Amino acid sequence: MSALPATMNCVEIKKPGGPEALVATTRPLPQPKAGEILIKVAAAGVNRPDIAQRAGLYPPPPGASDLPGLEAAGTVAALGAGVSGWTIGDAVCALTPGGAYAEYCAVPAPQCLPLPRGFDMVRAAALPENYFTVWHNLFERGGLQAGESVLVHGGASGIGTTAIQLAKAFGATVLTTVRNQDKAAAVRALGADHAILYKDNDWAAEVKKLAGGVDVVLDMVAGDYLPKNLQLLKQDGRCVVIAVQAGATATISAGILMVNRLTLTGSTLRPQSIEAKARMARGLKDKVWPLLDNGTVKPIIYKTYPLARAAGAHAELERADHVGKVMLTV
Repeated sequence: MSALPATMNCVEIKKPGGPEALVATTRPLPQPKAGEILIKVAAAGVNRPDIAQRAGLYPPPPGASDLPGLEAAGTVAALGAGVSGWTIGDAVCALTPGGAYAEYCAVPAPQCLPLPRGFDMVRAAALPENYFTVWHNLFERGGLQAGESVLVHGGASGIGTTAIQLAKAFGATVLTTVRNQDKAAAVRALGADHAILYKDNDWAAEVKKLAGGVDVVLDMVAGDYLPKNLQLLKQDGRCVVIAVQAGATATISAGILMVNRLTLTGSTLRPQSIEAKARMARGLKDKVWPLLDNGTVKPIIYKTYPLARAAGAHAELERADHVGKVMLTV
């Protein structure tokens, strides 16, 4: 560790609030614990949970850094006790427990992955949060199979653009909801079979008209979307809830669950165990990294900000004009 600096630049949440709550500061360098890698961060992704944390609504789990940032790419700066398979200087991207808005970040080694072929640090840092989330929810929990159909809400988001591409790559038909015509054109270019403008239409009726029903719904809206999602599912269909942008409560029919043998499930990523994330990482490396290597799927970068302007990056995400990811460079 002797060659490393004692302190680092980072961005902390001074007190809960709007984007202006993000303040540049210096802190002591984190020390990698047993089983952890210290990453010299080159780029980090900006995600909805960062905004929730900044607003005081999503506290970091016990033992995690209080700094925001759930994904990073960079180089291995130091290895904690017992870490094998990585050496100092290796290029790496990682799903972090927090702390990525910084020059250095400590991450459990099983949550780290090599950079796909030809990837720079910004594109690599755009992968972990979205790809772990989509892999776990669409394929592990949702069981999406070739030949099935899926409805992806929020198709122009980081999660949405990832889910559309992966679902298509694995042989599914994709319907998605978006806010406007520009976003509809963008998601069709990524492979979406149908893009429905949810503000201008009864989106559920549109899905019914276009497809009759779907096998899987990836729902980041919840609230009053939830009963409509369940009504759109075919027999043995699965609805996976990953965020609650329209609220956490809804009235649903238990009858429709029974009659159509539906599965209603959901998850959050950050509190899951290192073992669970290691399993997801193995699945990604095996099934998805080859698709990134050969260009079948790719992260969509909307805009990049320097770390010191993290407040601007948060404001950008909250405007919701983006297609794909908002990123920070360190």
